[in-house]
Amino acid sequence: MATLAVLRLKRGHDRARVHPWIFKGDVAEATGAEPGDAVTVVDSGGRFVGRGLFNPRPGLCCRIVTWRDEPLDDTLWRARIAGAVARREGRTGATRLVWSEADELPGLVADRYGPVVVVQCLTLGMARRRAALVAALRAAVGDVTVFSADDAASAALEGFVGATGWIDRPGPASVVVDEGAARLLVRLGAGHKTGLYLDQTDNRLRVGALAAGRTVLDAFAYTAGFACQALSGGATRAVCIESSKEALAGAIDNLALNGVADRAEVRDDNAFDALRALERAGRQFGLVILDPPPFARTRTALPGALRGYKEINLRAARLLGPGGILATFSCSYHVSETVFEDTVRSAAGDAGVRLRLLGALGPSADHPALLTVPETRYLKGLLLQASAGAWPMVR
Repeated sequence: MATLAVLRLKRGHDRARVHPWIFKGDVAEATGAEPGDAVTVVDSGGRFVGRGLFNPRPGLCCRIVTWRDEPLDDTLWRARIAGAVARREGRTGATRLVWSEADELPGLVADRYGPVVVVQCLTLGMARRRAALVAALRAAVGDVTVFSADDAASAALEGFVGATGWIDRPGPASVVVDEGAARLLVRLGAGHKTGLYLDQTDNRLRVGALAAGRTVLDAFAYTAGFACQALSGGATRAVCIESSKEALAGAIDNLALNGVADRAEVRDDNAFDALRALERAGRQFGLVILDPPPFARTRTALPGALRGYKEINLRAARLLGPGGILATFSCSYHVSETVFEDTVRSAAGDAGVRLRLLGALGPSADHPALLTVPETRYLKGLLLQASAGAWPMVR
């Protein structure tokens, strides 16, 4: 079934055959297309390429949903969401059900927190189809309550009013979810992302399993998910550094919820300043976690971002005691795995600390990546251990 709206690509702009993003510079002409419409994408010769959702406002003006000649209708949404949910079969606790381009639903994120699913529409096209998408989610997971938590920046870029609130019936103000040995509080409509950084779930569990008997420094702690896992896993004490007042309140609540508040210190501080102050004080830790926000949101910000990553990793390396473990991350897409590793290596060299690589870290399994869409592969990390300690077996 063809649509009346057509997006014709310029000659030689063939990336759309494998990558869903079409930029204004790729387009020769758009006919019959209104913002938010489904459009048929054709090449310069008029041959079918795919079908996607169009919005002339941002530079990224179309995202292909299907490379087959099929309508973007309720049948497709139900099939795509059912497939995405099936790929997460067996995951318990809080789970990402739909991950945008990685699940061939570009512009849609859906996360489950127990009895609640939080939906985030990142594009005008998906926002206009919210009701159909919610119906497809309920068909896949049951009659859950659904909360909209659109990203304000994305909504402004796309030219729609982001929705925040319950879709059709109210749900709880907060939900407590189990994550291994820890429990984490999610306040609906508050905090970053949809409530938790679910891309770090598997890493929190892995790091927590190495924490027994260690003192912990959780820098850029957000709501202390890493610290809660470490303390629940037998860490002796933890220092959490965070500058967001909202996140600090969440950290205090989570530490209390897990019964470990008496072994934790929560500091309202800038992590860069705090790391330097801890080094000057001669502090040492058995486990250091660096999980900063993205330092490079654009390619032009890359040089400054790399200086920032080097600074915090140099300080962290100097804060490690003998045999201490460092879990360090970057969620900046523009910082590649190779560049990040080179930056951490340079930091360790300047710190005069020998670090053994225990493993590479990436996003949780419910955040799949597509080889042909490298933007889905943004989170990278390293698990490292300082010399003069016993090397644990890490699988």
